[in-house]
Amino acid sequence: MVLDVPNSDRRAARREATKAEILVAAWDLVRREGLAGLSLRDLAHSVGMQAPSLYSYFASKHAIFDAMFAQGSQEFVAREATLEPSGDRLRDLQAGMRMFVEFCTEDPVRYQLLFQRTIPGFEPSPESFAIAVAGLEGVRGRLAAVGITDPQALDLLTAIATGITDQQISNDPGGDRWTRLLDDAMAMFLTHVSQPDSPRSHTP
Repeated sequence: MVLDVPNSDRRAARREATKAEILVAAWDLVRREGLAGLSLRDLAHSVGMQAPSLYSYFASKHAIFDAMFAQGSQEFVAREATLEPSGDRLRDLQAGMRMFVEFCTEDPVRYQLLFQRTIPGFEPSPESFAIAVAGLEGVRGRLAAVGITDPQALDLLTAIATGITDQQISNDPGGDRWTRLLDDAMAMFLTHVSQPDSPRSHTP
């Protein structure tokens, strides 16, 4: 039995497929040319349309960046969900840090879009930013699971994570000069936050 799919549904499906194709092409371009190098003319050409036709799918270049931000944030949330607690505080901190830095260094342009303000005037929409917030809440939850609840500890952890990531991407792309310091950094972090005069943690 062949189901009769309404024309409106077929049009909506084609539209979503075209938007997905545009985003794939946009990622390809920025990985070659950098975020600042995203050209609507080149993007349109890569998907076989004229530049003005892109506005039928995205209202502006920033709208394309916003969709990319949402997509990248969803990828981070999905990666974060693969982490399984071991019950060992240090091991779980180290695993979480390795996941974050690997996620960032495997795609520096995605890292720049999600975690650095490199596009003048661009701010993610509330809907897209909410996905990023969910990722941060996942980090907060994993800290709480190992008994670390002070907000300053989360700030310190994210500073360590982005600092190592920046150093690795900037000074040893493709290498491990800074990523190999992750386990030691987390051991130092746990020792610090466990001290009475540092961001508070409780022993589970």
